[in-house]
Amino acid sequence: MRSLSVFIVLSSVSVVLHAAEIGSPADAASAARSVEITLHDNYFEPESITVAPGETVRFTIDNQGNLLHQFTIGTPAMHTAQQAEMAVMMDHGMLSDTAIDQHAMHMDHSGMGMGEMTHDAPNTVLVAPGQSAELTWTFPESGTLEYACNLPGRYDVGMVGEIAIAP
Repeated sequence: MRSLSVFIVLSSVSVVLHAAEIGSPADAASAARSVEITLHDNYFEPESITVAPGETVRFTIDNQGNLLHQFTIGTPAMHTAQQAEMAVMMDHGMLSDTAIDQHAMHMDHSGMGMGEMTHDAPNTVLVAPGQSAELTWTFPESGTLEYACNLPGRYDVGMVGEIAIAP
């Protein structure tokens, strides 16, 4: 269990360390536009998006698949690192192929010296089958970004989309 705590902490630290590289969370009211993302079990729709440098976008993410999915904004390297973290979360029962174990996700492990384990990085949302979520993001001036589902095996089968930053 100790390794799970470390992975979750590293995920949040990774977002902070890469903030200039990937952008930052924003208030939905500040969004210049909204983009709808549909999650299917093996792909995203649309498969890519273009944003302006510094643009704030409100994403509405709708899971029309039969599996639990994730929408995460990051660099290819960040996605690779998070795939290992998500595998650990599934191994420890916090996530399954179809659901989030809310009790396990929000357990208080402080009495065990493990801190609180949650999945609360600002650049990601987990979306159960048939559910929707929102994420508002301000993009950097430049960079190579993707949106992806980092649950085990999903990225490899095509659950990744390019975010082009262009004027």
